[in-house]
Amino acid sequence: MNTNIPDYVKGHDLLAGKTVLITAAAGAGIGFAAAKRAAEEGAVAVTIADIHAGRLAKSADKLEQETGLRPFTQICNVTDENDVQSLIKQAIENMGHIDVLINNAGLGGSTLVVDMEDDEWHRVMDVTLTGTMRMTRAALKHMQPRGKGVIVNNASVLGWRAQTEQAHYAAAKAGVMALTRCSALEAAEYGVRINAVSPSIAVHDFLKKTSSEELLNDLVKNEAFGRGAEVWEVANVMMFLASDYSSYMTGEIVSCSSQRS
Repeated sequence: MNTNIPDYVKGHDLLAGKTVLITAAAGAGIGFAAAKRAAEEGAVAVTIADIHAGRLAKSADKLEQETGLRPFTQICNVTDENDVQSLIKQAIENMGHIDVLINNAGLGGSTLVVDMEDDEWHRVMDVTLTGTMRMTRAALKHMQPRGKGVIVNNASVLGWRAQTEQAHYAAAKAGVMALTRCSALEAAEYGVRINAVSPSIAVHDFLKKTSSEELLNDLVKNEAFGRGAEVWEVANVMMFLASDYSSYMTGEIVSCSSQRS
């Protein structure tokens, strides 16, 4: 079984001249990887948003050190409509416009349905699904009058497949998939495309801290490559969906997975 991590893919100017806004981009997860890849793919301006001020500042420094591009930063809680509006407004002021929005914010957890409290259910839904809707709604009001723009949502294979203790997260991600398809139809006449990437498991430090080693090992066992994806491998798919190479794709959910079934 091949468990080797492939070589990092160099940039090919897929996003040359474009401006990019990414939510939940602080730390070491998919959001930061997407910001780094966007810079490496030639984006002229990147805005990263997160609810963690300290991590956000450190991520901005790291991105500049690794790519030479200093991102704009903005605190944003996607469950707060005022924060969402402020983020969109500030991103437009800083970058001139928003060509690409990557909706990466999401919240999970592990709880059996029989033990699920309403507050936990609503919290996961509010961040993962409704937060994606809020950002999409706000971005469309900017993109549709311009007649162009791309939105890339972060879904999950759990939107298709069952896993115990993940009913809230899976339901939210299935909702993201439905939101992607429906909003894409509405936005198409304005020249705006909306697609989603659906990862199986992407390994990063935060996941390791919040998940047991036993659970991670069980998830990896079902992957044909015998490993989870690197976060930049998921970000690569996001870059494709954000680029003009996917110009005829909208309302699509692209699986980034090596799961056997």
